[in-house]
Amino acid sequence: MSALMKIPSAEFKPNGAGRFPLFPLMLFISCLTVEAAEPLQGELVIFHAGSLGVPFQLIAAAFEEVHPDVTVLLEAAGSRTCARKISELGRPCDVFASADYTVIDQLLIPEFAGWNIPLATNELVLAYHESSRKSDEINGDNWYHMLQRDDITYGRSDPDADPCGYRSVLTIKLAEMHYRQPGLTATLLAKDREAIRPRETDLLALLEVGHIDYLFIYRSVAFQHHLKILPLPPEINLGQPLLADFYRTATLEIAGKSPGTTITKLGEPMLYGVTIPADPPHPELALAFMQFLLAEDKGMRILAEQGQPGMVPSPTATWGNIPTALQKFALPSGEVN
Repeated sequence: MSALMKIPSAEFKPNGAGRFPLFPLMLFISCLTVEAAEPLQGELVIFHAGSLGVPFQLIAAAFEEVHPDVTVLLEAAGSRTCARKISELGRPCDVFASADYTVIDQLLIPEFAGWNIPLATNELVLAYHESSRKSDEINGDNWYHMLQRDDITYGRSDPDADPCGYRSVLTIKLAEMHYRQPGLTATLLAKDREAIRPRETDLLALLEVGHIDYLFIYRSVAFQHHLKILPLPPEINLGQPLLADFYRTATLEIAGKSPGTTITKLGEPMLYGVTIPADPPHPELALAFMQFLLAEDKGMRILAEQGQPGMVPSPTATWGNIPTALQKFALPSGEVN
């Protein structure tokens, strides 16, 4: 389920534990490249991937500190679900941040968006609690054997709704090849299907109460929620650009742009993306927030502090369609920063 909420201006407490202090107001003064003639005001609607929940809470609150007459409304869901709210339900949206930049390319461009700026990277890990069964035995050499045990339950998100879901499947397929374990994919994908959820962050509560023992999730989310992490090898964690050719040997069919169609997803290094959809209800606010989000000392710094390395500027095939004020945050295809 998604949640539309008003961002608190004082602090955010993820999962009921720990505090993430907001930066002083003075650090964010003069954040925009082009100042508005009048103070910004109104409601700004942002759809975003569930894995961006914690950093976007902080970024939105910091943006409100600079613009006290602006109310930021965040709505989190699986990235593909967010995109369909725009393309199929006609929901008004000012900014959309996806855990996979190709969601914007494949589900929104060109009818519902004109461009896409690469935002950040990530990698897949296996997360767990100390109370997870066999947590004292699982390790980097035996994890795929342990997940097959009848007394262990693992969780993953829905591939048709959430990039983390299809990335989990692709990682399992790569693991079958990397470890030379024929049948591993079929065995793991047939197991624990009752633990599949629409987005990866929905699995956190299941882990907390012990309904599942392990889950495939992004390293940044595990970091933000103070989970134990079992790192996965670079050959399968989708976090290493130099292994892109091997990643592409894994493929998966997921739901396509229209009912009854499919899209073939190839394994590839993780890259988040962000855009302003076509005809946003508050274009001036959307542009101002994007400038704030993509600034190295503002939104990108918060992302990095929450365990998610930024990728700004990075090449994009849509560079020519990006608003002039935002083009400095991306590169034309073929250029490398």
